[in-house]
Amino acid sequence: MKKAVFLDRDGTINSDEHGYINKPEDLHIYPFAAEAISKLNKMGYLVFVVTNQAGVAYGYFKIEDVEKINAKLVSELAKRNAKVDEIFYSPFHEKGVVEPFNTQHEDRKPDIGLFRQAQERYHFNTHKSFMIGDKFSDIGFGKNAGLKTIFVRSGGGENEFINKRNETEYKPDFVVKDLSVAVKLIEELEK
Repeated sequence: MKKAVFLDRDGTINSDEHGYINKPEDLHIYPFAAEAISKLNKMGYLVFVVTNQAGVAYGYFKIEDVEKINAKLVSELAKRNAKVDEIFYSPFHEKGVVEPFNTQHEDRKPDIGLFRQAQERYHFNTHKSFMIGDKFSDIGFGKNAGLKTIFVRSGGGENEFINKRNETEYKPDFVVKDLSVAVKLIEELEK
């Protein structure tokens, strides 16, 4: 049976130090991301990106903008021999101002609506699968879905880890520097 790695987008695959990414030219993929994803492909993992994009609910950008940014991400990674099987995103946030996205929704991490969509389409073994991200909502998503979880300290991860690790209910299985190290860890765990 197939296995999968779920990746958060902003802060895990690409930098996000300037806040919301609202146009394709603002997408800057980390230098190590393509090689790491390519390794996952070679190890036989399906690779899914799961990303909260509350900027849609807040009116900072539109669904079309998210889709253009996601298309650029897939294209740029493909040029470097790295394949993303599908990107799942949630435009929802209950504090948003744009209808119908200004609501609590099961697709927003740490809820697992996006995981359910992936499982329904691809039928993979949850117990051999991982979630990698730089927020505790990513770890919550992984825990709630029954995945092994890896917290990366890239992007906003360092601040998130320092400031919120004692107040979150979601404890990662592993904490590493970045996606490259996370993939090396998965390689080691497979041996």
